[in-house]
Parts: sequence; C-alpha cells; structure tokens
Amino acid sequence: MAEYAVPAPRRRRGRPRAGESDARERILAAAVEEFAAAGYDAATIRGIAARAGVDPALVHHHFGTKADLFGEAVHAPMRPDLALPEILEGDRDRVGERIVRYLLETWEKPDVRKRGVVLLRAAIGNRLTTPLLAEFLSRELLSRLARALEVEDASLRASLVASQVAGLLIARFVLRLPALAEASVDELVARVGPTVQRYLFD
Repeated sequence: MAEYAVPAPRRRRGRPRAGESDARERILAAAVEEFAAAGYDAATIRGIAARAGVDPALVHHHFGTKADLFGEAVHAPMRPDLALPEILEGDRDRVGERIVRYLLETWEKPDVRKRGVVLLRAAIGNRLTTPLLAEFLSRELLSRLARALEVEDASLRASLVASQVAGLLIARFVLRLPALAEASVDELVARVGPTVQRYLFD
C-alpha cells in the first residue's frame, strides 16, 4: 500500500511562531505605551502591534479586543462592560438593583477588592490614569448603557449612574466610612438601587 506523507498543519494566522514566547509580554508593554501616548480612544490594535513588532492578528490572538487588552494592561479587577448585557435583561423595574448588587458582590471578593482599591486610588487625580479610565468607561460601558435606554438624555442618565456607583465604591472600599463599610450588601442594594433606577428610567 502506498504511503502518503501527511502535510504539516498550517499555522493559524495570529498564533505565535517558534521564538515568540515573549510576544504576550511585549504586546502588554507596547499597549501601556500606546494607551499612555494616544489615549484609549485613539489607540489602535495596529499601533500597539507595530510598537511590539508583531502582526495585529497576534494581538487579537492573545488578548481579543482592544477593551480586553486595556483591561489586562491596567490590571482591571472586573469587567462591568461584559456583565452589562445580562444586567439589562429581565425585569426593567429592577435594573438599578441589579447594577448595585453586581458591583458590590463582585467587590466583596478579596482579590477584586484589593486590585480595585489600587486602581481607584490611581485613577483619582492621576494625570495619566484618570483620562484613560474615563475614555474606557465612556466608550465601552456608559455608551452601551445609554444606547439601551433609548431616550434623548441617555448619556446624562448613564453618567449619573456612574457618579452614584463610583461614589459608593470609593466611600465603602477606599475611604471605608464606617456606616457604609459595615452595611450589608442587601441593605445597600435596597437603599441605593432605587436611586440608580430613577436615574435610568424616571
């Protein structure tokens, strides 16, 4: 019986070649530089790839989207932009409560809380981190929330929600105001959830 040589499998576009074991680290370093130089909105996967000396497809292979890469670059402890679709599903009258509960329950996890506090402290008043996080949240989270509301002042409503929950997280986990730090998640959801709901829909 004739023997046929089995062709070597073709390398998928974007997968690392031999000798590219450090590609992920180079891409991350390049992403930090690109985000710092251009800001979140103007930074591109192509520009980051050029800095790292790799094909843009390799960036997508390791990190997926620009938002995913940014999350890795700033060591984001959570990705509310990915959780938003599920939060918005279901009973519309309970969206505010679901937003507050998602954030608080996620921050109750020790690893999330530790990294989140570091990121919040860095974001407040830091001339580099503050605008980067603001652009990321505006594009990837608040704009999506605003589109889901389908009202004329949706952007303002989404921003008011952001101000409410950011203040809650800072007061509970960074400043650790005693009454807030000691309150249960259920109590805070019951008290803050209706305010977030009013910002969204009233």
